Amino acid sequence: MKIKPLGKVIILILVAGGAAGAYRFLSGGKGLGGLLPQAKTQESVVPIKADLPQIADSAPAMPIENLQMPQATVSSGGTEVRWLLWAWNAHMGMIFANGGPKTTDGSLMADRNINLSLTRQDDVTKMQEGLVEFATSLSRGNKNPDRGAHFVSIMGDGAATFLAALNDNLVKLGPEYKAKIVGAAGFSRGEDKFMGPKSWKDNPAKSKGGVVSGYLRDGDWNIAQKWLGDNGLKNNPDEKTYDPDALNWVAADDYIKAAEMYITGYTEERDVVRNGKRTGEKKTIKVDGVVTWTPGDVTIAEKKGGIVSIVSTKEYSAQMPCVIIGIDKWCKANPEVVVNMLEAIHRGGDAVKSSSAALDAAAKLSATVYGEQDGAYWARYYKGTVEKDRTGQLVELGGSSVNNLTDNMYLFGLVPGAANTFAATYKVFGDIVKAQYPDLVPSYPSVGEILDTSYLKTAAKRASFVASAAIMPKPTVKAGQKPAIKTVLSKRDWNIQFASGKASFVGPSEATLNKLMNDLLVAQNTTVEIHGHTDNVGNADANMRLSEARAFAVRKWLEKKAPRNFEGRIRVYSHGQTQPKESNNSEAGRTKNRRVEIKIGTN
Repeated sequence: MKIKPLGKVIILILVAGGAAGAYRFLSGGKGLGGLLPQAKTQESVVPIKADLPQIADSAPAMPIENLQMPQATVSSGGTEVRWLLWAWNAHMGMIFANGGPKTTDGSLMADRNINLSLTRQDDVTKMQEGLVEFATSLSRGNKNPDRGAHFVSIMGDGAATFLAALNDNLVKLGPEYKAKIVGAAGFSRGEDKFMGPKSWKDNPAKSKGGVVSGYLRDGDWNIAQKWLGDNGLKNNPDEKTYDPDALNWVAADDYIKAAEMYITGYTEERDVVRNGKRTGEKKTIKVDGVVTWTPGDVTIAEKKGGIVSIVSTKEYSAQMPCVIIGIDKWCKANPEVVVNMLEAIHRGGDAVKSSSAALDAAAKLSATVYGEQDGAYWARYYKGTVEKDRTGQLVELGGSSVNNLTDNMYLFGLVPGAANTFAATYKVFGDIVKAQYPDLVPSYPSVGEILDTSYLKTAAKRASFVASAAIMPKPTVKAGQKPAIKTVLSKRDWNIQFASGKASFVGPSEATLNKLMNDLLVAQNTTVEIHGHTDNVGNADANMRLSEARAFAVRKWLEKKAPRNFEGRIRVYSHGQTQPKESNNSEAGRTKNRRVEIKIGTN
């Protein structure tokens, strides 16, 4: 859980002063004041479709024999490592492993000869500068620099733009000085959310013309972008105009200010636009939705209420891994240190998962690391709670999880049959920002350029890792059963081409299916329904069988590609010619009626 304004997504270089220069960034996400140039007036567009990866919500804890609580005495030995981190409960396993802000005697880090200093840093600019300062000192021949930061941890859904700006400048020191992701400490699992009127949740089209406050182009903004893309709805990227056919935005300095704008009923006058052109009209807009995280949602619930969580990282539970970033050259020169550190984090995750005493200890240590609140507070919002808002509605608050080795192996696709769900998250959100703001983020590095899983592989080999049988898909629901989805988060049609009268794929279907798979790899805590439809050509009974066969063909393709991610998650339904979208009296209409509809939701 993140209490203070934090940066998550857009990081652009402003100044590069010499080889050792301090790099400043135009904007780092929440709370940095929004120094990015204002977005140009442009036509509202539907965000790129992006469903988050389906992985086990949280792997079971591996057994820990003779678990001991960290001592209070600060350790004096071990390799010095410095880490900048946000105040976020996804770090709780790592904090337990370290024994607090500095490694203590008897801790998991000390046992592995690591002397780790954890420093809260809510300013992404400072995180970036810490990495640059470290890399610059390293390039001057200092094998373990005493300046800057060895590692930082950020939201994985913002990693593409974070690393694009950083590595474009670090590479000037040499290609080996790029920053890379080496693992993940945990996840946001509910605390980051998109809130709005219940009517939007019941019927997403009702959000057209809606106005949402939030820190723009960051992780919580990503949640809303994904939801819009899933439902084929437009986003207005210009926060200075109003488009009645799109979702509109009011820029807030941070997530607390975003909540306050809703509570106070913030209004302002704007020019009206349609299709990217000003109409000459004016409209007074009022905030009726928010993207925020705990305690922003708590403030809304206590002071006003009346809006619900439309979608959050509880459903999109693979969206926000807490990724660990370090300088590639140092990591490669010190693989034993990196692996030992990851092992300690994994075992700290196991401890927090399996022991209430370890969770309570980690929560108290978190309060010390972050210098805010107390252990009870951090424990409460780690677990997540449900409370009544001021209007009497029940609202969900908080929610994070820690990672162990198994979580990391699944996240990065290192288990046979599992997709690299981090890669899907990285790409879809990088593409979203690039598409919405091409002038600000024209490109970003491929996942292969910024991810190094070799340290996790070594840790797995040491642990004789075997994919846990406890992380098995749920039993498959057969066709003909009633839909299990009670709350539909999104639905859309996919133009998957089949041979005439058959269930075999033709034409560009392979590319479409790969896009579908990547999209479905970003909404973890959900169920997927595949609905098959045909036109009215031919026999109605035969069309019913054909629509079923085609829906099953899509399911089988997904399950074959990534069985760990899809087996048991997908339900299939056939409708034949009974639910046309267009008239069957024209070829154009019949083409639209031959479709596969994908629904994502919760039971």
